[in-house]
Amino acid sequence: MPPAKKRTRTYDPARTRAAVLAQFGAVREAVRTLTPEQLALPTRLADWTVRDLVAHTGMALAAVTRLLREPEPVRQDAQLLDWPSAIAADAPAIADTARHLAEQHPDLDAHLAAVERRFTADLDAHPGARLLPTSAGALPLADYVVTRTVELVVHTDDLNAAVPGLQIPYDRQALAAATRLLADALAAKAPGGSTEVRIPPYAVVQCVEGPRHTRGTPPNVVETDPLTWIRLATGRLSWQEAVTNAKVSASGERADLEKLLPLMS
Repeated sequence: MPPAKKRTRTYDPARTRAAVLAQFGAVREAVRTLTPEQLALPTRLADWTVRDLVAHTGMALAAVTRLLREPEPVRQDAQLLDWPSAIAADAPAIADTARHLAEQHPDLDAHLAAVERRFTADLDAHPGARLLPTSAGALPLADYVVTRTVELVVHTDDLNAAVPGLQIPYDRQALAAATRLLADALAAKAPGGSTEVRIPPYAVVQCVEGPRHTRGTPPNVVETDPLTWIRLATGRLSWQEAVTNAKVSASGERADLEKLLPLMS
């Protein structure tokens, strides 16, 4: 008997919108406290400063506005889980745009406020089914907004790592959506049922080809926390470093995910 087909995870558009705005609002509030010296600090993203990173964080919402200004594709030709692997191709252009925005907008709070207003107006004006020409292909607006939780959670973590004591909070729903999207992307990249990846309290997925587990404790188990998982999935943390520092527990001969990560880079 063939295994049951896994159901595609769905996201409530209203909750996703609230999560994106909550996480963006937390970043905005923190940015207001940053001194010129803090804005000039380096980050873990190549040669970006904190100022560049803040400007780029605004692009998480501005991208929606930009894509809505493009002609609507005639049909959907991509799925939400295609997005994580497609974004790497945009990296050079993204870096250039971030630096340009940082120079163009010395008042970062005013810039982020304007970005947020346009984003909110755009969501009010367009249905969730409206197709966008994303780097992954044509995706519905509602699906693309889910990807914004990944961008915002990841860059919140980048900012917290760059500025000692900043401690921007993570919206629970934004962190949950980002964790689930990246966990599902792993399962899509390495389909199978031999390994169970647990990221409590938000996600459990099965992946990797091999004998399928049916009951009891799986023979291959990976477990970690949401932020560690997001760092692994985006290349902020290596698999070996996470295992060595006990950020990940991995048991079983098929529990080594090193060759599958990062999902985004």
